[in-house]
Amino acid sequence: MPSYILVALFTGFISGLLLSIPVGPINLTILNEGARRGFKWAVLIGLGATVMEVIYCFIAFTGFASFFRRGYISAAMELFSFVFLLFLGIKFLLAKEVQAPVHLGAAAGRLETRVGEKLHPRSAFMIGLVRVMGNVGVLVFWIILAANFISREWVSPNWAGKLSCVAGVALGTGAWFVGLSWVVSLGHGKFSERSLLRMEHASGVGLLVLALIHGATIIHELAKSQPWLHH
Repeated sequence: MPSYILVALFTGFISGLLLSIPVGPINLTILNEGARRGFKWAVLIGLGATVMEVIYCFIAFTGFASFFRRGYISAAMELFSFVFLLFLGIKFLLAKEVQAPVHLGAAAGRLETRVGEKLHPRSAFMIGLVRVMGNVGVLVFWIILAANFISREWVSPNWAGKLSCVAGVALGTGAWFVGLSWVVSLGHGKFSERSLLRMEHASGVGLLVLALIHGATIIHELAKSQPWLHH
């Protein structure tokens, strides 16, 4: 297997895992339903959420990432993605209560509510799928990250690289939801929202490390392109 496919797969796995940990509607639903209705119901919610997450990730890589690779747009996205990762890392690290990871405003909230009311899911799988579908922040996350991963050459811009990263996201996201469902079902209610909050703090540390690595890379590339910075 070519090394670029392994790199893309690993990148997708780590990013999918890190972005699934912060406390949000899906994790809270699994926390409550897993303790009440058991592992199977909770894992089906996670499976539905994973499917929709992968769909949004696929859309981001195939529909938007190439646009952000153009000239000055690419440079602007480099800086914006650094600030974005820094913002998320600090937000997750300093979180003091259980809430949705990022609010995109009242309009996004209304859209999420409208989608839920319109589709009115009843099965566990559809509950997970619809709740992610209504959260446009997930799509925004992946558009930003897809552009960043391709510009960093962590993901090759060809189909093999993109699909490998999407597969990694599926594995990372799915692994988190299956693991969470299993722990919650075993704990019979002992796995609390406070436990999720501590995991969110750990996720924040991971995102801050990624942001610092990304920032150091930007400075290094800037120094190479501007020799006067060495003096």
